Amino acid sequence: MLWDRLFRLKQQGVTLILTTHYMDEAEQLCDRLVVMDGGRIVAHGTPRDLIAAHATGRCSSCASPTRTRTWRKLRGSALAAPGDGRVEILRDRVVVYAEDGEAALAAVHALGLTPLTALVRRSTLEDVFLKLTGRSLVD
Repeated sequence: MLWDRLFRLKQQGVTLILTTHYMDEAEQLCDRLVVMDGGRIVAHGTPRDLIAAHATGRCSSCASPTRTRTWRKLRGSALAAPGDGRVEILRDRVVVYAEDGEAALAAVHALGLTPLTALVRRSTLEDVFLKLTGRSLVD
């Protein structure tokens, strides 16, 4: 209910200052935002501009059965080209950033890796936060 009220105020032209750790809400509610890390501003702009500047168009998110050395071989592979080729090994998943998420996922399988689940999605502000700070939102 609160987010609905904030969205209505925004539509009426009211200026709002909001602090949140929920990147999906920030993407929907904010016209401009800043990303902060350790009390310092590390980036600012519109959600769309930040995603375009700091993340690829798509990424493949794979739930890994375990965090093993096997998944680490993704880091040295060229599977994400074209794109930034970044691979993030998190506690509960592996994220491969690439312009072509389907091709990146196919390359994961070609390396002999079998994720429990896999999802190709557009990059989000959470991906921007992870790249700029080196931490996930749960850290």
